[in-house]
Amino acid sequence: MVVTFMTLIMTKRLSAIAALIAVPIAFGLIAGAGEGLGDMMLEGVAQVTPTALMLCFAVLYFAIVMDAGLFDPLVRKVLAVVGEDPLRISIGTAVLAMLVSLDGDGTTTALIVITAFLPVYRRVGMNPLILGTLLALSNSLMNYLPWGGPSARAATAVHADLNDVFLPLLPAMGVGLGATLFLAWRFGLAERRRLAISPVVIQNDPAQIPVLPASMTDESARRPRLFWLNLVLTVGLVLGMLLSLAPLPVLMMGAFAAAITVNYPHLKEQKQRLAAHSENVVNVVVLIFAAGAFTGILNGTGMTDAMARAALSIVPASVGPLLAPITALVSMPLTFVMSNDAYYFGVVPVIAQTAAMYGIEPEAIARASLMGQPVHSLSPLLAPIYLVCGLLKVDVADAQKFSLKWAVFIGLITLTAAIVTGAIPLAGDGVALAPK
Repeated sequence: MVVTFMTLIMTKRLSAIAALIAVPIAFGLIAGAGEGLGDMMLEGVAQVTPTALMLCFAVLYFAIVMDAGLFDPLVRKVLAVVGEDPLRISIGTAVLAMLVSLDGDGTTTALIVITAFLPVYRRVGMNPLILGTLLALSNSLMNYLPWGGPSARAATAVHADLNDVFLPLLPAMGVGLGATLFLAWRFGLAERRRLAISPVVIQNDPAQIPVLPASMTDESARRPRLFWLNLVLTVGLVLGMLLSLAPLPVLMMGAFAAAITVNYPHLKEQKQRLAAHSENVVNVVVLIFAAGAFTGILNGTGMTDAMARAALSIVPASVGPLLAPITALVSMPLTFVMSNDAYYFGVVPVIAQTAAMYGIEPEAIARASLMGQPVHSLSPLLAPIYLVCGLLKVDVADAQKFSLKWAVFIGLITLTAAIVTGAIPLAGDGVALAPK
């Protein structure tokens, strides 16, 4: 069933949503579980409902505050500070990518950052591959946030609470972002030296001065006078999440209600904002519900236990307790050649079930599975890499050749930090237990 599911979505014969529903139903019928399939699917869907609820309102909240212009001053400030110094430009690229990635939408981040910075890179003569690398690394690490797609998929795949997966990973995420800024500093210094050897004549043409991207200049939706209120609301939301003041879905629902009411008090405006972002919301929520049905059948029919028993029979006793760091390491090549859906819903549940027999919590496997995201961001299976390379006017192979080693470097740094901080256990208790 897993191989069929992965093959269908990787060959694009079916969409991930359709495959997550149709494939397990077909194989559930083959397994003779016809009468119980409905209950299994509903049980799986019920388990992922809090995650779907949180993602629905998280996507809407960040879309609303971005529409209102929360990030506009940040973009203007970054562009004003970087000037024409390659070091500042490089660091500014990473900082802006991290800030804009808060909304969880990689495509929006790419459009905003590239549109804002590419004219600067061209004017100064910097290598545009640096822009693409810093964008990919920053966005992939920020996707660890609960409303980022990978974290939601990982938590859903192992039936773990999203908060339990994300919060222990925060220190390692911070280290990874710090390493990305260090890499930006290194790139900037190298470009300083290179451009000093081959100076570029700077044309002081006002037409070349970077402006805010078109995606951030919809003045009809902007609410600049409410900037500070939106900032306080967003900071309060993040603090509430870190302090676990309430369940994540509740925090997101409350923040969304406040944001849309304050920024767009008229019902017509609210309907326009909801319509503008409905496609993103529907895609995310439907995917999570479909994944719940998939894992419901996978677990309910006993397939997960059967695969775990088979895996346990061939995993050497000395290797079993090390499944968490092993999962983190193999996630890099696997997510490069597989889509997130195929990896998280097809592979991770089996690893988690096997790891549980060695005393490794499913949350730890979920965190470990996220370590490959910097490498995954360069996967040829992803549409965004073609968007980025098209905007930068560079070849995909050149971008991968330039960026891949740095993606592996950031992934290993983040993994090391996760092990040191205990987010990913170096080893389980070493005792193989029979599946329940």
